[in-house]
Amino acid sequence: MGLSGKTITLAAAAALALTTLFGSSTAAEGAAQTWFTSWAESQQDLAGVTLNHQSLRMITHLSQGGDAIRVRVQNTFGTAPLTVDQATAGISAGASAVTAPAPVTFGGSPSVTVPAGGEVWSDDTPLATSPDRDVAISLYVAGTAVPGEHSSALRDNYLTPSGSGSHVADADGAAYTQKTGATYLVSAVDVHNPRLTGTIVPFGSSVVDGTGSTNCGPGCTETGTNRRWADDLARRIVASLPATGQLAVANAGIGGTTSAANCPGMPEGVKGLDALSRLDRDVLALHGVTAVIYYYGTNDLADSCTSAPILDSYHQVFQRLRDAGIKVYVTPITPRPGYSDQNNRDRHTVGLFVKQGNNCSGTCTATIDFDQVLADPISPNRIDPSYDNGDGIHANIAGQQALADFVALPMLAGNPAPGRH
Repeated sequence: MGLSGKTITLAAAAALALTTLFGSSTAAEGAAQTWFTSWAESQQDLAGVTLNHQSLRMITHLSQGGDAIRVRVQNTFGTAPLTVDQATAGISAGASAVTAPAPVTFGGSPSVTVPAGGEVWSDDTPLATSPDRDVAISLYVAGTAVPGEHSSALRDNYLTPSGSGSHVADADGAAYTQKTGATYLVSAVDVHNPRLTGTIVPFGSSVVDGTGSTNCGPGCTETGTNRRWADDLARRIVASLPATGQLAVANAGIGGTTSAANCPGMPEGVKGLDALSRLDRDVLALHGVTAVIYYYGTNDLADSCTSAPILDSYHQVFQRLRDAGIKVYVTPITPRPGYSDQNNRDRHTVGLFVKQGNNCSGTCTATIDFDQVLADPISPNRIDPSYDNGDGIHANIAGQQALADFVALPMLAGNPAPGRH
């Protein structure tokens, strides 16, 4: 899917220009699609740290592999240009160690300056990768910069101390003595693999981002094991679809966000991160996207949006995706304790729209009934206790797997089975 012929924001236009300069877009690749986004974490704000003459090692988890990679570096929320002076990529060897880190370049140069509000894609970097594998992206910032972040990596990422210089070529990782639970600067990784047929993008709030996916039971936590339902879905695809019909999965979830733009109770920290506002950079700017799984709504209701602005946002986002040739699979709004009577009326109205004809009244491709998977049959505003993270909203590891297992793979592969999926 390319961005040509579509209305885009100034930031998206800048991003597109940089993509054209430093890495070919899907539109430029033409019909012979060979690059697919295999991992993503959407940037949501500036980090509360200032980088100073130091290195970062961000661990990315690929849904599919290939024979080369490309890396996206973003400065979406920056107020000044940000320079990356050196970068490498290699297969993660556990914790901060990496196997044979290879240089990553940008337009043939080891360094790149990303303008405020912009993004760049790296050059092609030869690196053999496989599905369900961690790749370490190391970046050195010689000056000072405040990086953009995705705050919930759900794993450890690593930094060297301030002033410690470049350690991007280090394999042992000993210099990376600081940990962070966020992902800085790096927001997507492409793989070169002409055998893939598309990228699926789960798009939504914390229920996509993975809240609850580290909860394996009372007193049990799994950080860094990639147990989001989107990760589980990627593993199902690898195990079950034929070699000629494989798909990548790239997560575009941000906790706390809404589909609608102006819910009355929306916290300041998520304003401007509604679905339409971030559609260009978090979905349409990725490569090889063939379908979106749209999973929004619980925050809209909690932030006092009624069905009208929610459905208005649905119509706008779905139309943009359909115009780009991207299939749209939508889940009805899932359970949440504390829904008021009005919330339940609005949830019902949105649910009727989504389920009408099993295609959002003709505006989406099909529905995926995650609301039915998660609901407690006795208390339908809560999650089934066996799937509950403890807050009645998010799924634990068992619930994440149940969501992934519910998705009809033939539907995603382009061969929808009859009935609702």
